Amino acid sequence: MIDQKTYVEIYRIILPIEERSSNLPSDTKRVPFEMRLRGRLVSPAELGDMVEIETASKRIEKGILVAVNPFFNHNYGHYVLMLTEVRDVILSETEDLI
Repeated sequence: MIDQKTYVEIYRIILPIEERSSNLPSDTKRVPFEMRLRGRLVSPAELGDMVEIETASKRIEKGILVAVNPFFNHNYGHYVLMLTEVRDVILSETEDLI
């Protein structure tokens, strides 16, 4: 059981595929318009439950509970050797400016 006021993330479909605009690119039209939102649980719940959260701006939102104490897990991708070579060229061509 996840306690009340625990920091969580919820998920909700805002627009199903069939309700999306016909003016969208084809790859965008194939998926629903989704929302992920973070806040504090209003009442105790389990992962996968439909819950209410209170956001940082004090709004109450509903959605499916998908994560407890969520964190950001992103990076800038893999190392690109070409960027090191470009940096070396730039440094060698601008040595006299320093």
